[in-house]
Amino acid sequence: MQTKAQKIELVKNLAEKLKNSKAVVFSDFKGLTVKNMTELRSELSQKGVDMKVIKKTLLTIALKDAGVELDATKFEGQIAVAVAREDEVEAAKIIAKMARLNENLKIVGGLLGKKILSKEEVVALSKLPSKEEMLGRLVGTLNAPISGFVNVLAGNLRGLVQVLKAVGESKEN
Repeated sequence: MQTKAQKIELVKNLAEKLKNSKAVVFSDFKGLTVKNMTELRSELSQKGVDMKVIKKTLLTIALKDAGVELDATKFEGQIAVAVAREDEVEAAKIIAKMARLNENLKIVGGLLGKKILSKEEVVALSKLPSKEEMLGRLVGTLNAPISGFVNVLAGNLRGLVQVLKAVGESKEN
């Protein structure tokens, strides 16, 4: 059992993480095996996401300290909090993938900045492409007109070369 000082420190640390987070996913992990939970934590930490299991009352206090008016005691089951510091969709993607593989893990809600998200909104967030994918698409979109222009110029040169070759062959005959 934690002392009051430990609980205060835990709430303070979580509130600070929540303030600095880009996205947060709340999930019910009741019935999840230790092995599955360890795999989930490992995969999340590789992507820069912190996962914390905390009592709902302490979570409600931490949320209030972070400036979010959400009553976590209304969530069902045991709650784990995944806090994404770098990419908004990464935590939602990983937890949604694990939830599809294991029926004991359920998404119950989330935050995007300070905006409260429902379960459905978190699932929709998990379907968005990651930051790297979006940057790759942007580069491809920016590159398309340039490569098209190069092909047009190369086509004109190819046509000129073919005409000169045909003229050269006709003069030989």
